Amino acid sequence: MFESYTAWVRELPFTSAFVQFAVLGTLGELLPWWLKHRRTLPCTRTQFMGKVLGWGLLGLLIKLGFLMMKGATTATIDHGLLPESFRQGLGWAFSVSVLTNLFFGPQMMFGHRLWDNVILRQRNWIGLEKAWWTLIWFWIPAHTLTFSLPPDYQIGLAALWSIVLGVILGFTTRKGKAAA
Repeated sequence: MFESYTAWVRELPFTSAFVQFAVLGTLGELLPWWLKHRRTLPCTRTQFMGKVLGWGLLGLLIKLGFLMMKGATTATIDHGLLPESFRQGLGWAFSVSVLTNLFFGPQMMFGHRLWDNVILRQRNWIGLEKAWWTLIWFWIPAHTLTFSLPPDYQIGLAALWSIVLGVILGFTTRKGKAAA
């Protein structure tokens, strides 16, 4: 099973990123809604398809972001701003995670919320600041683990993390407030 998965990710890196986030990111958004309200869709079917498309496009953006932040981490080490020992292991994983979440994460979250607002025809910025705080307390530790894995598994785990965070935020967000 893992061999088939890794072959798919290697042969079609952007398609696999799109599909994984379209499925798992959407699930991460819907599961907490269902657990709280016992209803499957918090929107129309057309809006739901827009959300699936949005999560898929986010997967492409995240795939590119991961590649860029790995390059930025290498450049940071090359310029002596991080120790040479951070080229591998936990130092590497933590450095890539911090750069990803501080320099890429806020804009990505803003864009994701903007897309949701367009799809749902609303102006809802409630909870965006709370979402940005998740970059520190959730995403940096989660992506440190993600970047500790071989590259073939990183996008898949990042998509799975969206389910975990969705459930956490679903249980901690009061009714009537938007989740991150």
